[in-house]
Amino acid sequence: MYQNVIFDLDGTLLNTIDDLADAGNWVCRSHGWPVHSVEEYKRYVGNGMAKLAARFAPEDWRTPERIQMILEEFMPYYNIHKKDKTAPYPGILALLERLKGAGVHMAVLSNKAHSLVPAIIEGYFPNVFQYTQGAVDGIPGKPDPTLLFRLMEKMEAVRQNTLFVGDSNVDIRTAKNGGLTSCGVLWGFRGREELEAEGASCLAAVPEELEDLILR
Repeated sequence: MYQNVIFDLDGTLLNTIDDLADAGNWVCRSHGWPVHSVEEYKRYVGNGMAKLAARFAPEDWRTPERIQMILEEFMPYYNIHKKDKTAPYPGILALLERLKGAGVHMAVLSNKAHSLVPAIIEGYFPNVFQYTQGAVDGIPGKPDPTLLFRLMEKMEAVRQNTLFVGDSNVDIRTAKNGGLTSCGVLWGFRGREELEAEGASCLAAVPEELEDLILR
């Protein structure tokens, strides 16, 4: 049994892709740029908001100054509309309830801005997670393990009894960099091929498989 489980947020607990895509395409339309499909946004997300903005923007806008301008448009719109279509993946709420009942300590580590993460988590998963950590200016995000180690210290978690759960190569790299066992979930934004290529310790196709892994 894993006593501690750290979850990625977007693509693992919550299906946020439609709201992210809508916000990105709103910025694109306001500038007269081409818009992108939801499937394209699934490849754009995972490395934080600045990387997302750089990926949906035209190449000549991918300077630090212009990316900051894009974020100043994107973030307020997304903050207003971040719950329009977002929802937990099927079976996630029940999974978390069972894990909490079994005494598993749980936390969230996201590359989404930390200003957004706690409110999102408490809105969808009240009183479930001990700690939540999003991206912080001046500190490298996932796959760098700095914030992961900070989170583990707060949880009093050690590598041997901690599992990292996510849906992308970024999450698997984060687990590797932190010396943790990883589980890649197949219901998220990426897929089996990417997770296997990155070397996920194991895969879960449905929340029940993840539960078996954690509690066995």
